[in-house]
Amino acid sequence: MKVFYTLFLSGIIFFNQATAQNNPTVKISNGTLQGTFDPSIGIKSFKGIPYAQAPVGELRWKEPQPVTNWTGVRLADHFSHMPMQKRIFSDMIFRADTMSEDCLYLNVWAPAKVSNEKLPVLVYFYGGGFVAGDGSEARYDGESLARKGIVTITINYRLGIFGFFAHPELTKESPHHASGNYGLMDQNAALRWVQANIEAFGGDPKRVTIAGESAGSIAVCAQMASPLSKDLIAGAIGESGAMIKPTLPAISLADGEKIGTDFAQKTDSKSLADLRAIPAAQLLDAASKPGAYHLAATIDGYFLSKPIVEIFESGEQAHVPLLVGWNSTETSYQSLMGNELPEPLNYVKRIKQQFGDNADELIKLYPGTTEEEVIKSATALASDRFIAYSTWKWADLQAKTGEKPVYRYIFSCPRPPAVVKENNPAANKMPPPMIGASHASEIEFALGNLSSDKVYAWTPDDYKVSATMEDYFANFIKTGNPNGKGLPKWKPNTKDSSVKFININVDTKLEPELGRGRYLFLDKLYH
Repeated sequence: MKVFYTLFLSGIIFFNQATAQNNPTVKISNGTLQGTFDPSIGIKSFKGIPYAQAPVGELRWKEPQPVTNWTGVRLADHFSHMPMQKRIFSDMIFRADTMSEDCLYLNVWAPAKVSNEKLPVLVYFYGGGFVAGDGSEARYDGESLARKGIVTITINYRLGIFGFFAHPELTKESPHHASGNYGLMDQNAALRWVQANIEAFGGDPKRVTIAGESAGSIAVCAQMASPLSKDLIAGAIGESGAMIKPTLPAISLADGEKIGTDFAQKTDSKSLADLRAIPAAQLLDAASKPGAYHLAATIDGYFLSKPIVEIFESGEQAHVPLLVGWNSTETSYQSLMGNELPEPLNYVKRIKQQFGDNADELIKLYPGTTEEEVIKSATALASDRFIAYSTWKWADLQAKTGEKPVYRYIFSCPRPPAVVKENNPAANKMPPPMIGASHASEIEFALGNLSSDKVYAWTPDDYKVSATMEDYFANFIKTGNPNGKGLPKWKPNTKDSSVKFININVDTKLEPELGRGRYLFLDKLYH
């Protein structure tokens, strides 16, 4: 009987230990969370953690408010609501099964093994033009980086009309006399949540790196410039995009308010109360009609004191290391040429139509004397105007005034062809792969998530490139320097150094900057 009792107690202890491991709990400032544990990789995760109150009712278009405390244990085992949005981008595959204004949640992946050393932290902002996106996408998962000893976080933030609506009544009611930057202030609230709570997950609040792609990269640039966020971060990573003309630059508060009042008239709303009373789905539909609403962040005097370029020129941004770059084919030559064939005469005609008196100088920088050369130059020009120039300008300004190293990259590894399977109709409809690396194609490589994307026939070379890029990112998050054992040497840029890029591909290597003349020319056009 005594033996049976001893075995019974041992079984209970073992069961309780296993349960605790499989259902890890953590105490944060608002209460206790219960997450999940994956024993195959040694990573615990906590999904759907609220970092601010639901921005609904009277809280629609207000800066995020602190979370109300809860009692008992809150389950954090699934992704919470995605932000309000239309399904705009076919490559976005969300695992959140509901959409709601109540969207201010974040997700944490962390090593299960407890260490006395506080771990570096990554906070990742998704892309999607500030009108789409969600932290539940598998390509953003933090498991792979967590296995490298990094506490990794994805956050949701308000999008579109919900995140970037300015209006005179909103400005008047605001204690800061500001309106329009609610999505960006959501990100700031998440960073403040990290400062208050990340130690409970093993993270170091003094070693927080922010990163993002496309609109997420634009957001990183904005957070670096904001007086609200610049002291909350130790490093920044930008993948294709900065809040610099012509890429979604912030506009004056007065211009933002004008957009808001015009939209209110289109919806027959006589007051802010009327606007707040519109059901979320109806508001989304109204804002999504062509010409109904123009999205832009505002220079509101609170989140942003002045245009981003001026903030960086005066050295008022975060003085932290920056890893930043873009892809070799951010958009195709058709973005410039339209339906015209890529022939020299058509190319010259397009350039003269769009650039007038500047056409001759531009053609010298982007020559097009053969069809092959037209495709190359039109691709470069379209990519530069879309997002590469703004990213270049950000890197250039940070190197001049940021007082910390700037590591620049070009990502050149193209996606492989799609997997063609009977049970994969989405893959069967995929167009032929672009020449070069298209916009957003680096995300899975950088975060170590190639295997989660079943659309493409990834090769050993792709996994090699991913391992290189993820190691660069992980090293930078840990130390502010991407270099490490077994990696090609990546030289930083500072105020007085010559510009070098690491070209990330199967044969990753350091290269001198070749397109500076192009960007200096565009600099004159845009500023």
